[in-house]
Amino acid sequence: MNADPACYLRPIVDGLKTHWPENRVVNIVCHGHSVPAGYFATPRVDSLNAYPHLLRVALAERFPYAVINVIVSAIGGESSAAGAERFGRHVLTHRPDVVTIDYGLNDRGLGLAAACQAWESMIVAAKGANARVLLLTPTPDLTQRTGAQQHERQPLLDHAGQIRQLAAEHEVGLVDSQAAAAYCQHDGELSDLLSWSNHPNRAGHIIVARALLRWFMPS
Repeated sequence: MNADPACYLRPIVDGLKTHWPENRVVNIVCHGHSVPAGYFATPRVDSLNAYPHLLRVALAERFPYAVINVIVSAIGGESSAAGAERFGRHVLTHRPDVVTIDYGLNDRGLGLAAACQAWESMIVAAKGANARVLLLTPTPDLTQRTGAQQHERQPLLDHAGQIRQLAAEHEVGLVDSQAAAAYCQHDGELSDLLSWSNHPNRAGHIIVARALLRWFMPS
């Protein structure tokens, strides 16, 4: 069963609402590939318009007494297998309260079985370090455009489905970027959300940031 957005991050949200001197630093690590790293039209990097920074800004507005670090450990071009290999060194070393994992776009080249193993290793490691985990389904790319052939569309759909299943099996949070983007695309074109063939523009990143922000609702 998926974690409940209303209560899964409640201990972190309670900490974000606490005033000085009783408050503490809250660390959120965004792990993944080029999208959280901030790549727009490669090789251009615009991290200030990517969802980790947009999330940081939104959290600062929502919790004005909080000390929040949003740390990006993402690397462009990487799959979850490489991300899992460095997870302890580059993610857990920050003692995160929350970890987001976003590898769905690149994992099509890795395959479902290997990706499942890598994602599960990161989920288990994060939970073992007492971090809450938010899994992100992939943001869209041009294979998801209207009229694309099914063989182009299917791999991304398959990886998104596997990520949803992992979230349910491990009872962690699911941020369904793919579904949110599809909903917002209903009255427009996919290109409205893309800066390049497989990277979201600011509008696409806003969709992801808003989906993430749902998990940080004050009670």
